[in-house]
Amino acid sequence: MIRRLFCLLSFCFIGLCLVSRPVAAQQEKQQRPNILLITADNLGYGDLGCYGNKVMQTPRLDQLAREGARLTDFYTASPTCTVSRATLLTGRYPQRIGLNHQLSADENYADGLRQSERLIPQYLKPQGYRTACFGKWNVGFSKGSRPTERGFDEFFGFAAGNIDYYHHYYAGRHDLWRGLNEVFEKGYSTELFADEACRFITENQKRPFFIYLPFNAPHFPSKRNKQPGQGNEWQAPDSAFAAYGYSPETKDPRKRYRAVVTALDTAIGRVLDQLDACGLRDNTLVIWYSDNGAFMLKDRGLEVASNKPLRDGGVTLWEGGIRVPAIVRYPGRIEAGSVNSSPLISLDILPTLIAVSGGERPADRTLDGKNMLPVLEHPETAEPRTFFFQYRKYAAVRHANYKLLRTNPDKPFMLFDLDQDLSETTDLADQKPKIAKQMKAAYAAWEQRVQAE
Repeated sequence: MIRRLFCLLSFCFIGLCLVSRPVAAQQEKQQRPNILLITADNLGYGDLGCYGNKVMQTPRLDQLAREGARLTDFYTASPTCTVSRATLLTGRYPQRIGLNHQLSADENYADGLRQSERLIPQYLKPQGYRTACFGKWNVGFSKGSRPTERGFDEFFGFAAGNIDYYHHYYAGRHDLWRGLNEVFEKGYSTELFADEACRFITENQKRPFFIYLPFNAPHFPSKRNKQPGQGNEWQAPDSAFAAYGYSPETKDPRKRYRAVVTALDTAIGRVLDQLDACGLRDNTLVIWYSDNGAFMLKDRGLEVASNKPLRDGGVTLWEGGIRVPAIVRYPGRIEAGSVNSSPLISLDILPTLIAVSGGERPADRTLDGKNMLPVLEHPETAEPRTFFFQYRKYAAVRHANYKLLRTNPDKPFMLFDLDQDLSETTDLADQKPKIAKQMKAAYAAWEQRVQAE
């Protein structure tokens, strides 16, 4: 009798273990954080209230900074849209992935980023994540290169570098897609992409999800995107103008630009509110940054953004082109209201997402970044980092507080101490020849390594 009872109890215990294991595994998957990765398009370092702008109304991003960490020394791996996005998605320098130029109108519908490269969603889906991209793609849209063919379960957005905010045209071609199908939908693009993100959050709140939300705002307007008779001006909904007391009919480009940024801020706020409404705030990692610095191209009448106090802007390797505003919120992990001056780069995002999702770094390719969570949680542990940049004729190295920069291969490298000279006004190459020589050697060695691959 005792033996029978013992056998019965043992059988029940084994059965309970077999049942509890998949339950525990499911609970572990549910504990993995949701990930919301948001990018702005050509937003300047000095364009937000939390970065010192006294006029711009960006209450939701300012609030996000109060709830997380505002990063002061965050870099994008490239000063132009296509390349910055390709490096974000792959976690690899542009020289490794073979894409270091802005795609033209025709190239946007070609291969673009080679299909052998592995993108963020392809690392996250094996960990049980539902994945979506809503917004600007800009890394190639040929067969096999489109988002839903590269790891995203859903895509709603456009293939090209920018579109008209209301008509959704680029270079005379309508450019709005859902999955693999062209769609014609009415609405302001910023609001449309936010709508999709809110819907996706609601529909997938019971499982881990990854949303890549690359807004096209506040990219500057372009004549070639406009309909006949349409003015080439910044576009925003009336409510964004009303936030400043401006008339929607104003022709002042500064006022119109502010409305575009405020409309973007409002849309981001709606997505964050949807996380709250679904009870997901505490288990969602939010990363927001601008893909590159605001453009400062001359004589177009559109240079109304601000990279202050940085020098120059997009498509250059001056700080205004590659140092960008960035905010990270992860409740319970990152101190709310913190300001983090640790050198970080967009290449760090993929390794961070691999780490928080429970994945492993690939053994078959080099990732150029590091998991940035340890430094975001404990800024005092930050160590000097070295970042390399090369775009068009520019070359640059950031190491510790020093920046080495060359604007043309025919010109000498300049050296700046960014701690003392953030606006890069005083060349120290002759005063600190040893540091300049070491950084030149580091750049040459890096260039040789990535070209060999």
